[in-house]
Amino acid sequence: MTEEHPSSTHPPLPPTTEDDRFSWLRLLRSRRVGVMTFYRLLSEHGTAQDALAALPGVARAAGVSDYAPCPEGVIAAELRAARAAGARLICRGEPGYPTALAALDDAPPMLWSRGDPALLSRPMVAMVGARNASSLGTRTARKLATDLSEAGFVVVSGLARGVDAAAHAAALPLGTIGVVAGGVDVIYPSENTDLHHDIAKQGLILSEQPMGLQPQARHFPARNRIIAGLAQGLVVVEAAARSGSLITADAALGLGREVLAIPGHPFDARAAGCNRLIRDGATLIRGAEDVIAALGDPAQPALPLQAAPAPRPETPPSTSKRNLRQTAALHQLILDRLGPSPVAEDQLIRDLSAPATAVAPVLVDLELDGRITRQAGGLLARVD
Repeated sequence: MTEEHPSSTHPPLPPTTEDDRFSWLRLLRSRRVGVMTFYRLLSEHGTAQDALAALPGVARAAGVSDYAPCPEGVIAAELRAARAAGARLICRGEPGYPTALAALDDAPPMLWSRGDPALLSRPMVAMVGARNASSLGTRTARKLATDLSEAGFVVVSGLARGVDAAAHAAALPLGTIGVVAGGVDVIYPSENTDLHHDIAKQGLILSEQPMGLQPQARHFPARNRIIAGLAQGLVVVEAAARSGSLITADAALGLGREVLAIPGHPFDARAAGCNRLIRDGATLIRGAEDVIAALGDPAQPALPLQAAPAPRPETPPSTSKRNLRQTAALHQLILDRLGPSPVAEDQLIRDLSAPATAVAPVLVDLELDGRITRQAGGLLARVD
């Protein structure tokens, strides 16, 4: 079974009984059922119970024999762990589910939460940055988070060390949300133990992952889309050229969110990612006033956030002054056309139907980021 778009563009109706919620969770935890497959199965079969009954047949049709859905005992154990941790399950379509996140095609069907769910109904701004943040970066994150929370924003971040931890701690008195890559009952990294407990009491911790799950590298990009999806905009405080913060920025960009960045010294490697974002069109900010000017006053009613429209195939922009969204689109077009087998640069440019003057700088960016490699004879290959 592979991840596909659901056959219906309408989100499923939320579960109405505890049995329905149990079945939703069991379907989502079943092997090879990701978010988009979950939605497709619900769309095709109507209920999670019917989808679970159909799963073995769907698996056989896909060439997978001896398939069985997630055992009921596994879900029962997860629910017991949630009760022990004081966690609450929020399903997409329910009143407490965050509206901005629900607009995404790949919105998590279910979220575990610990803390104050009322924070999900307030205006949110995301802040991310370097784990090995400089002293200046940490002070900047604290100041910015304090000012934004006093202005009325809930500060969302990923509960990592460095910038994330500084932003959470500063915003905690007025509202902060930590989105984690493991279970909401799992503390990671261990140095944030006290902060994790404080947020669970005064703020909110969110995750789409099972209770008790230790985070792995593959879970962080999925976590990042939730951070980006919840917020009106994403502020990058300090980030290296190859940074998880830039992955979150790409996610925000793809969702139609504002991307904002604090500039840094050109010789500081920890500022390279922010400076590149600004060069490519992100909003340069110096303080909370600039963020509010870009996102709007959180005290004023705002239009509901929507996901960005699906990109339409088109010729890459030929102007040298591309905005951030156009640059990201061109990056992806290039990466989609490259694989491990080398391709001639001039052939790639012809395939893109774009002027060499537009493609060449982007190839340099991707090469510096370690996404592609340049070989003898003008050959390019993607680095996976």
